Amino acid sequence: MTDTHALITRYYASFNSGDTEAMIACLAPDVAHHVNEGQVRTGTEAFRAFCAHMSRCYDEHLTDIVVMASQDGTRAAAEFTVNGTYLQTDAGLPEARGQTYRLPAGGFFSVADGRITRIVTYYNLADWVAQVSA
Repeated sequence: MTDTHALITRYYASFNSGDTEAMIACLAPDVAHHVNEGQVRTGTEAFRAFCAHMSRCYDEHLTDIVVMASQDGTRAAAEFTVNGTYLQTDAGLPEARGQTYRLPAGGFFSVADGRITRIVTYYNLADWVAQVSA
């Protein structure tokens, strides 16, 4: 297992345990976080604020995680399933009523000096909206 593979695996294990600080320990201080359908957030403080917001609105656990890393360790990708509960209404989205959802998703990473420098997350927002609106 490459160091990058282990880094991304640790990042997602920290996500699943709800440990934002352990996730941040995997990141470079100036990490670029490209949020699905959102703006790029730069730095660990912006990442921490994003995680706090997400924890208020969503309870999510990832399963079926498959991590792939380039041979030189500078790039990685992961495919997974998001299993979640919509806890609190998020601005501009349908009303939260404790709906559950299950989505295929992916993450793409750049890595330098043993830390994640870029995270890009993708999932189908229309699929999520349909699931929580049903």
